[in-house]
Amino acid sequence: MLTNAPKGTKDILPDQIHKWHYVENVFRDICRRYGFREMRTPVFEHTELFTRGIGDTTDVVQKEMYTFEDHGKRSITLKPEGTSPAVRAFIEHKQYAEMQPSKYYYVTPCFRYEKPQSGRLREFHQFGIEVFGTPDMMADAEVICLAHDFLTSLGITEIELRINSVGCPDCRRKHREALKSFLAPKYDQLCDTCKTRYDKNPMRILDCKSPVCQELVKGAPMMIDYLCDDCKNALEELKTNLTSLGIPFVLDPGIVRGLDYYTKTAFEFVTTKIGAQGTVCGGGRYDHLIEEVGGPPIPGVGFGLGIERLLMLMEANGVSFPDENRVDVFIAVMGDAAKAYGLKLCRELRTKGMAAEMDILARNIKNQFKYANRLGARYTVVIGDNELAEGAVTVKDMERSEQHLVKFEELFQVLSK
Repeated sequence: MLTNAPKGTKDILPDQIHKWHYVENVFRDICRRYGFREMRTPVFEHTELFTRGIGDTTDVVQKEMYTFEDHGKRSITLKPEGTSPAVRAFIEHKQYAEMQPSKYYYVTPCFRYEKPQSGRLREFHQFGIEVFGTPDMMADAEVICLAHDFLTSLGITEIELRINSVGCPDCRRKHREALKSFLAPKYDQLCDTCKTRYDKNPMRILDCKSPVCQELVKGAPMMIDYLCDDCKNALEELKTNLTSLGIPFVLDPGIVRGLDYYTKTAFEFVTTKIGAQGTVCGGGRYDHLIEEVGGPPIPGVGFGLGIERLLMLMEANGVSFPDENRVDVFIAVMGDAAKAYGLKLCRELRTKGMAAEMDILARNIKNQFKYANRLGARYTVVIGDNELAEGAVTVKDMERSEQHLVKFEELFQVLSK
C-alpha cells in the first residue's frame, strides 16, 4: 500500500508533465488577453462555505465531499470546486470595494469522493474563471467566448456549446410547483436521494444519473417554459451576443448543472470524442451566491474546466503537443582535468539560459554519448586532454552527426546560433 497512490489519484510523471505545462500556459495567456488576473485559494475551506454555497441537496455535498474535523474541532473540507473559495476570498478581502467588474482565473486541484472513471478522478485539476460585479449578459457571452477560444486554440474542434436558462428564484417557484405535481404520482419510484430532493429542490431530480429517475422525468415540465420576463430577456440577449461573436450554440432545456447556486445562464461544452458524451467545460451565472455566502448582493458568472478530461480530448482529437523541454548541451568529459573544466562550463551555460547536463555516474565516453542521446541533447560538447591543450572543445551536432573544433572563447556564440 505504501507504494501505491490512493484510489482515484494519479501521479503526473516527467514524460507527461510537458503536456500539462502547455495547456496551463495557453490558458494563462488567453486569460491575460481577456483581462483576467490569477487568484489562488487554500486547498481546504470551512465546510459551511460549501454547504451554503453549493447547496445541501447536491450530490457533491451529500455524497462526494472530503470532510474531516481538525485538531481544533472545526469541520474542514477539501475543496470540491473552485467558485465558492473564489467568492469567499472576494468577500474576505473586500474586493467588492474596488472598481468592478472583478475578473479572476485559477488553476487548482479539487477533490470529490466518487467512483473513479476515465478522466474523472477523486483528485482532479481544474481551470476556472469568475466575473464578479455585473448582471450584463455581455459578461456571460465573454465567459463563454473565452472557453470557446481556449478550446479551439488547442486544436479541439469536435465540441458543441449548449445553453439554457435555469431561471431566478421567482420563476423557479412556479416551475417547482409544476414539477412536484408532475412527480407526485411517481414519488415512490424515485431513488432515495431524489426523494430527499423532492421537497427541498425538485429541479435537481432532472439531473439525477439513475437510469430509473432519468426515465421517470421524461416529459417533465422544463424551466424554460416558466421563465419570467427578465430571465427570458436575459436568455435572448445572451443568444444575440453569442451570434454577434460568431459562436454557434444549441438551446438545450435539459441543462440543469450540478450545483444549486446557478441562476439564469447555464452552459456546457460537450463532446462525443472521448467515448460517452461528456461535459468538457461547464458554467453559468450565479447572481445570489456572493450574498448567500455573506457578502453584498453582487452577481457573478464563470466556468470550470477539468484538465484531465481536456488532455484526454486533445489526444482523442489527435492534437500534437510541443516536444518536452530538451537538453541544449550535454558535456562529455574524459579525465579529471576535463571533468573540472566541464563542471565550470556547465554552470556557465546554465547561467546564460541554456539547459546543460553532464554525466554524474562516471560513465565511459561511449556511454556518455548514449546518455546524451537518451536525454535528447541538441549538442554534445566533448572535453579531453587534447581539447584542453588546444584551448578548444569538440562540438557535435547530434541531429546532423557533424562535429568541429571550437575555441573556448567562441563556444557560447556558436551554441547560441
